[in-house]
Amino acid sequence: MNVKTLALSAAMVGLMAPAAYAQSCGPEGQSVRILANDFPAIQAVVGAAEEACASSASEFVRNHTNESRNIMNAALTPDPAEYTGVVVANATLTQLMNDGLLRPLNDLVAEYGENIPSNLQISIGGDVMAIAFMANSQHLYVRTDVLEEAGVSDIPTTYGELIAAAEAIREAGIMEHPIVINAQVGWNLAELFNTVYMAHGGQFFEPGSAVPSINSEAGVATLETMAALAEFANPDYLSQASNETQATWEAGQAALGLMWGSRGNALLDDEGSTADITGSTVLAAAPVVEGVGIPGATLWWDGFTIAANVPDEEAEASFAALATALNPEMVMANNDDAVWLLEGFEPGPAAAGVAATAQAGARPYPMVPQMGLLHTALGNELSDFMQGTESAEQALADVEAAYTTAATEQGFLE
Repeated sequence: MNVKTLALSAAMVGLMAPAAYAQSCGPEGQSVRILANDFPAIQAVVGAAEEACASSASEFVRNHTNESRNIMNAALTPDPAEYTGVVVANATLTQLMNDGLLRPLNDLVAEYGENIPSNLQISIGGDVMAIAFMANSQHLYVRTDVLEEAGVSDIPTTYGELIAAAEAIREAGIMEHPIVINAQVGWNLAELFNTVYMAHGGQFFEPGSAVPSINSEAGVATLETMAALAEFANPDYLSQASNETQATWEAGQAALGLMWGSRGNALLDDEGSTADITGSTVLAAAPVVEGVGIPGATLWWDGFTIAANVPDEEAEASFAALATALNPEMVMANNDDAVWLLEGFEPGPAAAGVAATAQAGARPYPMVPQMGLLHTALGNELSDFMQGTESAEQALADVEAAYTTAATEQGFLE
């Protein structure tokens, strides 16, 4: 598999030459049906496509849901598929490709992609399979006023410093649970493991194979770090994902957060919180493990794809509409909602955390076809350890056993 690697840090500071942005919505009278995640940047892109092209379509349907990754394969399996286009990220691209549910975009890029530079065309095996438009990663959010009140002078840069700062806040009687983490059982818990595992320098698979290698010294150290973070998190942390951690932060009930960069603008704006909270919120690089130096994050891109099981005319109209949305006007109108990989982006405070994390050497989320199976096994098997009913070694053994069964069934292992 040959996946084009995006130069994320370079892309964030401007990567495109000026271009004329002619609008074309493709063939008229077609049904355009888009499935996408539910956060402001994705809403902006699909909304711009709808605004530009709904009038020429027979219908323009948008479904924004945080469950998109869980329903997209089932939605694209019928012929015709429920949706003509899906907004994906690193992991969900391979999730759909493994089932053969996406069509190559080479011909559509040639027809409608004059403003899409080659480095945003995600190519696999010689075919363009997705068009990237924004970058994302997890990083550290900090309330500097709370740190100052607790006598912590510096923003934490390591997990050890982060936990020490949480201890200081608790001991000062300011907050009992100053840390927020996206650790909802399932995908989010697995992704938390992935980020901390990256920071420990862990390797997910034995070199050149699909054999798992997480039941290791790095794996055990990762779970110990996650347990230490959880000690200072809300007791309900295993039910919390981005919407819950954002709400906790905006309510002033946390001071140290490991959250997605795509939440940055929402946490810095004047909606849902107070000026004291937003004014003291700083976005910093994800922490590292002392002596290793790799940020605890995975670099991601988000982009759009087109379903395989839809008529060619619907595919064409859907691609044209989404491509039309990727213009400087859309970016400037929604500049702080994302780290855009498009012309017109001016990095602001909301992009600082992602930029710092990328520049510190964070690694991309592994784009190997079997990674989704390991991610699922991690999400299903780690909660017993986090609740203190299983050892780290046993939890990791359970993960590898569950993964091995699934990977064997799907032909990744013999």
